[in-house]
Amino acid sequence: MAATAALALALAACGSGGGTDHADGGGTGRGTAPTVRLPHLDGQKVQVTAVWTGPERENFGKVLDEFEKRTGATVDFVPSGDDMAGFVGSKIAGGGPPDVAMLPQVGVLHEFARKGWLKPLGADAKAQLTRNYAKGWQDLGAHRGTPYGVYFKASNKSLVWYNARAFDNAGVKEPTTWREFLTTARTLADSGVEPVSVGGADGWTLTDWFENVYLSQAGPQKYDQLARHKLKWTDPSVTRALTTLGGLFGHKDLLAGGNSGALQTDFPTSVTRTFSGGGAPKAAMVSSADFAAATISQTKARIGTDAKVFPFPAVGAKSPVVTGGDVAVALKDTKASQALLTFLASTDAARIWARAGGFLSPNKALDQAAYANDVLRTIAKALIAAGDDFRFDMSDQAPASFGGKPGQGEWKDLQDFLKNPKDVAGVQSRLEKDAARSFGH
Repeated sequence: MAATAALALALAACGSGGGTDHADGGGTGRGTAPTVRLPHLDGQKVQVTAVWTGPERENFGKVLDEFEKRTGATVDFVPSGDDMAGFVGSKIAGGGPPDVAMLPQVGVLHEFARKGWLKPLGADAKAQLTRNYAKGWQDLGAHRGTPYGVYFKASNKSLVWYNARAFDNAGVKEPTTWREFLTTARTLADSGVEPVSVGGADGWTLTDWFENVYLSQAGPQKYDQLARHKLKWTDPSVTRALTTLGGLFGHKDLLAGGNSGALQTDFPTSVTRTFSGGGAPKAAMVSSADFAAATISQTKARIGTDAKVFPFPAVGAKSPVVTGGDVAVALKDTKASQALLTFLASTDAARIWARAGGFLSPNKALDQAAYANDVLRTIAKALIAAGDDFRFDMSDQAPASFGGKPGQGEWKDLQDFLKNPKDVAGVQSRLEKDAARSFGH
């Protein structure tokens, strides 16, 4: 695991390089010359699906607009909802899958590849991938040695965003350990602000809480074993992590709205409530990935001044570094779908969203000056400097039936834990039962 330098973020690869392809007209704005050649696709249509909504969908739309401008193709964006596997499965069963899907779970990529639903990357896309991505990210987009995906958007899930005014009013500083974190939360509560906002209505936020605690406390080896279900969820290391997490979830006065309120709060609301209300916010801090910046931008809070961030506190010897990402894959092997994957693997596409904000790229060739503000720029620099020393989101590595579906598997089991944090053994039993079923054990 990486040392917690700068913002203790590890995600993308070391070094930098750039494409030298001559571009085929068009541009990416602000006078930056294109770096990748794209074909003329006049009259062709591409349907793309992703889980993104709100600001994320809007910013991805800017990327797709540039692709249309440079190729002449028409792109149709279709939101998938949180259940990407179910959405794509239903479309394939109906004979009309989208051309390209942005999969939010690496486990879903492997599932789709095993079912024969994915088309391998073409030569141009592979060339961009090799040029701009480290081996670790190339491997994450492959199945049994065949490259299928481009990790266009990455995330660091080991962050805590906080309301600077609430911290100043309570006289607290950024905590670095779990013990300090709980003490800070208690002091914030005493100052009259509910400390921690949890978006428990979206089960994936709870998997992030667990994974950060588990990785820091149990270590990377056990993390890898549990991610592959080589270690049972009834293991004592899981007991310890849930008990530790219960030190927060088991005190309703530390949660904005208490446990019941947290269970009814979705992810965007968990962020906006932390940065709305001026000097009287509904919460002081929220554990969320870097992409929370896009949601914060919808409030009046200024990132870096009103909204600040610190690394997830160390539960064990070091702070955890849990990452996630959205990987672009082709479900139809057309000239247009392969061209879009080539574009998404280039610095041209990454630069557009980086300028818009709420985005981090594993593309090592992207100029960090492209990022929207100093906070994201600092995060990006730390990501590149930290190299490949990270662990990918555990639930995203699991079969979708366990780690990626609302109302079932790990999402539902951890929601039950948030509802009743004292029932550690019961939750472990249900987690193990659901994991065994999904992994086929």
